[in-house]
Amino acid sequence: MPELPEVETVARGLAAVWDGRRLTAVTCRRQTLRLPLPEAFAERLGGRRIERVGRRAKYLVVRLDGGLAMLGHLGMSGRMVISRGRNAPPGRHDHVDFLTEDGTLVTFCDPRRFGMLDLCAIDGLEAHPLLAGLGPEPLDETFTAAVLGAALAGKRLAIKPALLDQRVVAGLGNIYVSESLFRAGIAPERAAGTVAGAELERLVPAIKAVLTEAIAAGGSSLRDHVQPSGELGYFQHAFAVYGREGERCPACDCTESIRRIVQGGRSTFWCAKRQR
Repeated sequence: MPELPEVETVARGLAAVWDGRRLTAVTCRRQTLRLPLPEAFAERLGGRRIERVGRRAKYLVVRLDGGLAMLGHLGMSGRMVISRGRNAPPGRHDHVDFLTEDGTLVTFCDPRRFGMLDLCAIDGLEAHPLLAGLGPEPLDETFTAAVLGAALAGKRLAIKPALLDQRVVAGLGNIYVSESLFRAGIAPERAAGTVAGAELERLVPAIKAVLTEAIAAGGSSLRDHVQPSGELGYFQHAFAVYGREGERCPACDCTESIRRIVQGGRSTFWCAKRQR
């Protein structure tokens, strides 16, 4: 499932062709994805000007004139594909087309149909059931060691699954938590409430650095992620530990290889010597 860097990459790609432009036509070929599309979805969007495309956690947020917002999630396999009009019949998984006044076509393609699109009032965006209760954005200046420490205080849950809790910090997923804990030198099995002081001062900058580098690389393309331009992300080539079970640690002189454990049904990769 796309994590923060992949969604941010998609949001930036859409912003380049959508910000300030008017939707002249919206075509829906399927009314139900993970959730049913809102009633009169195409009609409510048609003719509106897109003010700004952004992101909250792992969700796309498209703000339009008239106080309307479109919320989107890519699910497991969703893509937003940009083209110059349609020169071929739509594919079987091309579920929604968005055409703007300059002839740019954006198609929401989702083979598994785990993605979703919803509409709501901009004023009620933060109260939307999918966004309400989300933690801070990790790239915001307000996300500090003190803020993270307060969210983790007293938690017996291991630090790795604790950081995957979207109420603790928004947008982090399996890949980037593994990479961040490695950079910070923190073992993924540590009780979250025991991570404090200097460790938090290392962990928060590590999270910010990993996410920033991943966004600059267009995200990670392991299975389905493709940028709106059609290009693959390439941060997967910079992974220090994720997916590298059995390889030598790239940051210490240990004689052991990178390990893989399962936490909460998800793979965690780490170095037992570097991470304590």
